[in-house]
Amino acid sequence: MGLSVLVTGASGLLGSKVVEMALSKGYKVYSAYNEHQPLLGKPVKLDITDRTSVERVIYKLKPEVIIHAAAMTNVDKCELEQNLALKVNYIGTANIAYAARIIKAFLIYISTDYVFKGDKGLYKEDDATKPVNFYGYSKLKGEKAVKRISNEYCIVRTSVLYGSKPARGKVNFALWLINKLKNNEIVKIVSDQFISPTLNTNLAQMLLEVAERKLTGIYHLAGASRVSRLDFAFELAKICNLSKSLIHPAKMYDMNWVARRPRDSSLNVSKALKILKNKPLVLHKALNRFKFELEGS
Repeated sequence: MGLSVLVTGASGLLGSKVVEMALSKGYKVYSAYNEHQPLLGKPVKLDITDRTSVERVIYKLKPEVIIHAAAMTNVDKCELEQNLALKVNYIGTANIAYAARIIKAFLIYISTDYVFKGDKGLYKEDDATKPVNFYGYSKLKGEKAVKRISNEYCIVRTSVLYGSKPARGKVNFALWLINKLKNNEIVKIVSDQFISPTLNTNLAQMLLEVAERKLTGIYHLAGASRVSRLDFAFELAKICNLSKSLIHPAKMYDMNWVARRPRDSSLNVSKALKILKNKPLVLHKALNRFKFELEGS
């Protein structure tokens, strides 16, 4: 039997893929969820904001590794419901970290490129953090809690996650775009926001390697290409043989966003490229993998 792993947010876009791949490696997998019961792994009901519940579950299961992927990730909702964002992304993370420390579990915390200001891009692990919205702020508070509480941890920052299957009833950017183009709908995509789009399969592979090797510290695990959202959309349309003419360029100030977005929060993944056997994928390789999964599902 391989590692015993508890995955929080196990029905989400990342968590579900981590569970699937961990099971294929022969791990014992506990799939923690709050609302949507996961399809794979041993389902475990867990409210991360309730410390007593967290301690009861984690002390009983005693996983060797905890991959904490549960989060409130809707950027505008975090701006409008700041107390809830803090409760989930900060307090929830602190609760997980305390319990992990007691049972001496290795903790992997999934953070975000949105901890950065976004004025320069290709951020390295040790660059200064300065979030421009409350989502980024709440996730950064989570990072600080992990550093303060945990003995053995890895903080993983990623960027614009996408995957070939809807998770938790939500459609990610890639699937949303494909649906719109297939229905001949015009979409407006910003040309002046730069990101490192990350395929959930690629990230899950890298996370499991971090878990196996117990790599500590901070790692940027994201796609290896810095692109604008518009170019990401064009590449996606091209690989799926859909019409690029329906994709219309827009500017960030045209969008009716509640929260500010960083202009360029792309991540430098050179540390991961150097250290990991499972490397961050460049965009065309990731999209080929995405298409292969899409056709197989």
